[in-house]
Amino acid sequence: MGTIAYMRSMGREQPDDMPDSEELEHDDLIPVDDEMPAADLEAIPEKLKAGTAVIAGFVRNLPNAPGVYRMFDAAGDVLYIGKAKNLKKRVGQYAAGRAHTNAVARMISETCQMEFVTTGTETEALLLESNLIKQLRPRYNVLLRDDKSFPYILLTGDHEAPQITKHRGSRQRKGDYFGPFASVWAVKRTIDALQKAFLLRSCSDSYYANRIRPCLLFQIKRCAAPCTGEISIADYGRLAQEAKGFLSGRASGVKQELARRMQDAAEAMEFETAARYRDRLAALSAVTSSQDINTQGVEEADVFAIDEQAGQFCVEIFFFRNFQNWGNRAMFPRADRNLPVAEVLASIVAQFYDDKPAPKLVLISHKIEDVDVLAAALSARMGHRVELVAPRRGEKRDLVEMALKNAREALGRKLADTTAQTKLLAALGAAFGLEKAPRRVEVYDNSHIMGTNAVGGMIVAGPDGFMKAHYRTFNISAGTIAGDDYGMMREVLTRRFSRLVKQNGVENPVPFLTIANADGDDIPSDAAFPAWPDLIIVDGGKGQYEAARVVMAEIGVSHVPLVAIAKGEDRNAGRETFFGMGREPFRLPPRDPALYFLQRLRDEAHRFAIGSHRAKRKRDAMKNPLDEIAGIGPTRKRALLLYFGTLKAIQRASLDDLARAPGVNLATAKAVHDYFHDS
Repeated sequence: MGTIAYMRSMGREQPDDMPDSEELEHDDLIPVDDEMPAADLEAIPEKLKAGTAVIAGFVRNLPNAPGVYRMFDAAGDVLYIGKAKNLKKRVGQYAAGRAHTNAVARMISETCQMEFVTTGTETEALLLESNLIKQLRPRYNVLLRDDKSFPYILLTGDHEAPQITKHRGSRQRKGDYFGPFASVWAVKRTIDALQKAFLLRSCSDSYYANRIRPCLLFQIKRCAAPCTGEISIADYGRLAQEAKGFLSGRASGVKQELARRMQDAAEAMEFETAARYRDRLAALSAVTSSQDINTQGVEEADVFAIDEQAGQFCVEIFFFRNFQNWGNRAMFPRADRNLPVAEVLASIVAQFYDDKPAPKLVLISHKIEDVDVLAAALSARMGHRVELVAPRRGEKRDLVEMALKNAREALGRKLADTTAQTKLLAALGAAFGLEKAPRRVEVYDNSHIMGTNAVGGMIVAGPDGFMKAHYRTFNISAGTIAGDDYGMMREVLTRRFSRLVKQNGVENPVPFLTIANADGDDIPSDAAFPAWPDLIIVDGGKGQYEAARVVMAEIGVSHVPLVAIAKGEDRNAGRETFFGMGREPFRLPPRDPALYFLQRLRDEAHRFAIGSHRAKRKRDAMKNPLDEIAGIGPTRKRALLLYFGTLKAIQRASLDDLARAPGVNLATAKAVHDYFHDS
């Protein structure tokens, strides 16, 4: 990394060395060739001038060197992160204040501060840019919204008998990782077949160390049972090497070797041995044949294809390893609708490999600018050459076309779902007499057993359905009376809206934007999903409604409609009674689509609250009292349990017995003894 320089200023002077328009580079992420309408410019002239003046104040002291720039608003939030081959020229484009799209004009008008990091090369700038975008998630950048990690198969290398297991997250454990797979189901299916073929253990190291006889997996021929010596460590190691070779792309060689052993065993009249090899071959064939689409000439590659419809984007990714298709996943990035698809694709590829290993070949559906820089950045990150290609013919082009077709179909389904969801939200607004369709609906429910492990749950629904990234749980404090449902609801709403007011004020800070779908209908834009709800629903009757209403009044929130939904007679769906909206208790017609939608919302809130309660109850049930003793960490806890065997034995032990445990000094022994014998 080159020299790092941080700059912040509120300068207003126009620099003398501003580049002429002929010198301005093409915008790396946002196009500038679409003139902004004059009416829009007139609507924000002062803000736009102020923003360009702030930016112009930095240009004088910027170097003609590659780097990364960040734009901040008045609150200090990052608006945009970009990289440049020449910082001085690139930032000078914004200071010119002309020939920008609406989104770029808004971004400039909101800019109050900037920061810069100079790097040694443009490749370093690209790497830093992708890292910062993923960490800070600026409002005006293309954002990869699917942050779920991909599953891998791990063949461990830190044990004499390697374990085969599913793995997610950082790859810190020693061993060989194979993937990524598009779904957990694909990993489980492959591991199941590999256990049949190579008899590898899937148990944890602690389970392995405490076995005195083979487990059920040995009986059903899914494990060779090295834990009890049913197979020698050397022979088990050979099985592990065969499995590694198969996953590394040497499938044909492994299958040929197994076929030879089967033939030799049959010729030697060892038919049981031959049958075992036959079963292993069948399992390997299941792995290779179960892939939907295999390749002939592409051993290892990721395929990216992007489609755009109605201002929304879909990126479909296919994973090919060992000439096999390991699945695909559709992603829907957040991006300005005016961006060319190639620029969105370039940004997505850079962000995608920020925390994932890149294969040797990446196939893309569109030719992108600076492809050599992006390939060099991926190569530098991976330590091996990564080729980035937009193929025009042959099998590689067929793979891209297949991914492009899937992207087009996935985006079509999403737009259809969004349209249907928008109509349901409109029906909900009409049912409750709202002035417009709600954009964000929050539903609250509580769950507990006799007041214990009480949890409050909040689910959120919007134009894209259930917005699970916005779900929240609230652990009810001990100060709330056990079993007081009204008190629990008051605590949940107080915590939720007090924080919301503190962070965003009492007005909805995000304007509601829409886009047009293929039929010309308006569809809410996820980029403008508001922080404030347009409708609050609490699960309960008149008492819950009154408790919620009092809380909202105390906080000073009066602009958000509030409704309580009470279960019908005999708890029958379709007979729900609603409280609030300035009306007497009322019901909706039994076949009203809005009623069905409300039932779905209520059931989802119920499911989420119960699931959170069960998880908390399980954690409490499994909590070890030793964890609550000061000075007892994992090492001393393990030493005590190994020495005494059980927690009850530790509770009954005398001070002298505790002090004799390995790694436990007198002070620690006294702390443990006093905890269990406080009298």
